[in-house]
Amino acid sequence: MTIRSWIRCLVLMLVIFALITGCSRHTVQNTVSATNLASANCRIIQHTMGTTCVPSNPQRVVTFSLPTLGNALTLGVKPLGSTYIDMLGENTYLEGKVDGIQSLGISAPNLEKILLLKPDIIIGWDAESQFYPLLSKIAPTVLFNWQNKTWRDLFDFVTLVLGKQEAAEQAWKYYYQRVEKLKAALGNRYQNQEISLVFLAPGVIFSEGKNSFPDSILKDAGLQRPKSQDVIVPFTQIYFSLEELEKVDGDILFVGTLTDDDQKFIEELKQKPLWKKLRAVQQNHVYSMDYLTWRAGNLLAADAVIDDLFKYLVNTP
Repeated sequence: MTIRSWIRCLVLMLVIFALITGCSRHTVQNTVSATNLASANCRIIQHTMGTTCVPSNPQRVVTFSLPTLGNALTLGVKPLGSTYIDMLGENTYLEGKVDGIQSLGISAPNLEKILLLKPDIIIGWDAESQFYPLLSKIAPTVLFNWQNKTWRDLFDFVTLVLGKQEAAEQAWKYYYQRVEKLKAALGNRYQNQEISLVFLAPGVIFSEGKNSFPDSILKDAGLQRPKSQDVIVPFTQIYFSLEELEKVDGDILFVGTLTDDDQKFIEELKQKPLWKKLRAVQQNHVYSMDYLTWRAGNLLAADAVIDDLFKYLVNTP
């Protein structure tokens, strides 16, 4: 066994020991009564896994998911580590803002790395519920419940956990100022036009429905969606088959791809007769959007989406 392998095994043993014994103060904080929690130097937070007492002013923050990471950054808090950072490419809305933040994996958080970061709060959502028993032994852990909630609710949750209400008010104020400027610049130009959103993965075509992140920005700006996309669906995603391409039509069509394979898929779609019949295609009103940005679910990304709307709907002839 090499020295490097021996060190890694030692670290893993420490991780397992720390998680199994559960002797840290954080375990106690997640199990004591609400009365005791209230008397401690922390705040009681209700979340999908129950009640947790979080530090009044957390300094060492770990986040799961890009929306949660973006929310923390919006509030002026730079996490020590976060998941999904490795998915970010160049020229994204988070470029330069995640430098120095430790990558903690994609779908399954790296428990070894999290333990070494010594966080005093871990913020995620119910997708991480299977890891909660272990995470809560590392640090107070709160998971947002997505059921019947929106990206705005997640932002409010992160605001509450971090105790950054004043920063949140300023962030919303800035957002609505930009929205009003966009509405003024748009005027009545798109009053009777529909804005369609399409995201592509290999063999998969979908859009974001009513109350989704991009839909809410478009609605705030006074823009309309096609009827086929202006509907409430589970997890906000609406899937279309190749035979249903007419349902993605609109006067303006934004298309988002994530990988090179997705880009190949859009090139294949462009050869389909149904694609060529779309109004937006025939009028040359098809625009590219960044997949991760338009689905990011946080106010930093919302600012970038508004930039795109200025670029394509205001400044494009």
